Amino acid sequence: MIKITNNLAIREDEIQIKFIRASGPGGQNVNKVSSAVQLRFNVVESPTLPDDVRFRLMELAGNRLTERGILIIDASQYRSQDQNRQAAIERLIDLIKDAAKKPNERRSRKPPLRSKERRLENKRRRSEIKRLRKSINDFD
Repeated sequence: MIKITNNLAIREDEIQIKFIRASGPGGQNVNKVSSAVQLRFNVVESPTLPDDVRFRLMELAGNRLTERGILIIDASQYRSQDQNRQAAIERLIDLIKDAAKKPNERRSRKPPLRSKERRLENKRRRSEIKRLRKSINDFD
């Protein structure tokens, strides 16, 4: 089990890890060793994720989510497979943790009386300034 929060964990068999060749410079080793990691996690069919977390995760994933609901995380920062595997799992955990946080509920509030009075007073002042700019001929 991969622990996400105190009351949320995903099974290790829910993630698939595939090793691929990393792009970029690496000398002679780059064409022989598959050190980059591609982690796949099926968000849609995961039995351990609650529905609200699932929907927020799908929203947070953005371009990393396929049409079938599979989250793909690539990790090629390090030169060793093990470090890249750990980095990919940590990124998945961070993403699910962010999705597990419930957004704050917005409540509409009535503006304070003082701010309302201040706004109306500013409007009156501005109106008076504009009224005084008009020439006498404009009143006819």
